[in-house]
Amino acid sequence: MKILEITNVDFSLRHFLLPLMRGIRSRGHEVIGVSADGPLLDIARAEDFRIAPVPFARSLSLPAQWRAFRALIALMRAERPDLVHAHMPISGFLARAAARVAGVPRVAYTCHGFLFNQPSPWPRRAISLALEWIGGRMTDVYMTVSAEEAGDARRLWIARRAVAIGNGRDPTRYRPDADARARVRAEFGVSPGRVVVIAVSRLVRHKGYPELLAAMRDLDAELWIVGERLASDHGEDMEPHFVAADLKERLRRLGYREDVPALLAAADIFALPSHFEGLPMSVIEAMLTGLPVVATDISGPREQVVQGITGLLVPPRRVPELAEALRRLTSDAALRSRMGEAGRVRALELYDEEKIVNRTLDLMGL
Repeated sequence: MKILEITNVDFSLRHFLLPLMRGIRSRGHEVIGVSADGPLLDIARAEDFRIAPVPFARSLSLPAQWRAFRALIALMRAERPDLVHAHMPISGFLARAAARVAGVPRVAYTCHGFLFNQPSPWPRRAISLALEWIGGRMTDVYMTVSAEEAGDARRLWIARRAVAIGNGRDPTRYRPDADARARVRAEFGVSPGRVVVIAVSRLVRHKGYPELLAAMRDLDAELWIVGERLASDHGEDMEPHFVAADLKERLRRLGYREDVPALLAAADIFALPSHFEGLPMSVIEAMLTGLPVVATDISGPREQVVQGITGLLVPPRRVPELAEALRRLTSDAALRSRMGEAGRVRALELYDEEKIVNRTLDLMGL
């Protein structure tokens, strides 16, 4: 069979689709990755995957979306795939619609988070819900990464047979690593006993960076931030918040990195105070590495983090509660160790990448 794996940007293909593409190929099928062009596609190309760039735009520009839609139809008519597997709200809708126009026999979709659950003006959320409802009518296999959003899909008649598949990471890459911890800390000049809080995500407002930076002001710990703002990201610039926090030498901004497993192994606490998520990969990576997680009590993280057992959940947009959760963990090494060990056990059971990939492929009939 020939399968198109379709997402919006190269970042998503690299971090979400590449494991699926490897799994599809290992089962003897042909797979083509599709996304907007970008440097991170080189990683997939280096593994000899075919990549078809499509001019996706992460915006509501109708001319831009029409160009992407036409390009998808042309691609599908040329390639004649047996299955299209789409991801992300806008690219996922366009891909499913194009698949129906092009006569693709089977269409699958994985929801990585409903935009109508994201804090935003009600007209935008209403449009998102309408698009999801229409998209559901064009989908043969409907999957979500979180159980809560599978429930939303069934309850709102988006997809009455929606299945939660979860997310996964490779536990042989993301694991406690004393050697990596010592090496990274020595490289950064951080003493073995210094408490490090780490955040791994894009630098956008809904990841909760203003709250995290404010919560760190009075803590006896340093903050490592791994990630950058994508060219396609919208919304408020985070730079004024970094300046206002004035953490000085207690802040390390590390940018986009390929050595995230080593950086996590060198840290002590993982923080993700998001306002909106699907089922964040970064939380899974941290849990597999044996870090306690401080996250917000929202869809996605609240099914990953067991309150008081593997980490601490706090209300979104609330600095005092976030600061108190971080303070509790920075001041108690034994608690960090217990929560980190419990988190790793939970992640190994629920979020093993190979198990998630196999389940996804089984549901798609591959």
